[in-house]
Amino acid sequence: MIGTSRDGDVVTIELQREDRRNALNTELCVLLRDAVDEAVGDGARVIVLTGQGSAFCAGADLSGDVYADGFLDTLLEMLHTIDSAPIPVIAAVNGPAIGAGTQLALASDLRVVAPDAYFAVPAVKLGISVDSWTVKRLVSLAGGGPARTVLLGAEQIDASDAHAVGLANKIGGLDAAQEWAKRIAALAPLSLRHLKLVLNDDGTQDDPTAEQVAALHAAWSSEDMHEAWLARREKRSPMFRGR
Repeated sequence: MIGTSRDGDVVTIELQREDRRNALNTELCVLLRDAVDEAVGDGARVIVLTGQGSAFCAGADLSGDVYADGFLDTLLEMLHTIDSAPIPVIAAVNGPAIGAGTQLALASDLRVVAPDAYFAVPAVKLGISVDSWTVKRLVSLAGGGPARTVLLGAEQIDASDAHAVGLANKIGGLDAAQEWAKRIAALAPLSLRHLKLVLNDDGTQDDPTAEQVAALHAAWSSEDMHEAWLARREKRSPMFRGR
């Protein structure tokens, strides 16, 4: 489910679960985390993340184990591995980045986004929520207004709008991301490491409050979450009751 290739100092990691539009389950989160650690350990200077096929990542695999205990913690551990890697990580967003796919792009340092790609976080449609790191990072990169539209309004942001607000650094495909990675890989590694540390000191490293943690876990264990899961299976709209 993971493919890796190396071109000089650049390692490209590809999600290879095309039949599920590269949706994440626990196994894929672990494989991706380990692939990032391995690339860093092997001396890569830049990592490029992308998805196989027409989607970057369709989010958490709702037909898999994402509702099981442990998935959320595994997902967040993988995202933290990317965020804290001592080298730049570029997301080559080749198609839709939905839910956990947007989180994967947010964990990366730079985003090269295909013209027909888009970002979306439909958590409120699923009776779940996202952690405070995700909320703060989206605000940091896209601004408070767009972040509220994506999170509270459950609306998507397309590539051109993402570029306009700074969420997308460049518009282009995998080739463009890899060429940019090669140029960055020729720059001073210690300088890049320091700058990444400072740039990521954007409030996302602060511990969430006890109230925030409780609210997050309440959503993930709620009757509304089960109702959304059931409604999806029955191909109907969910009826949320706030419990």
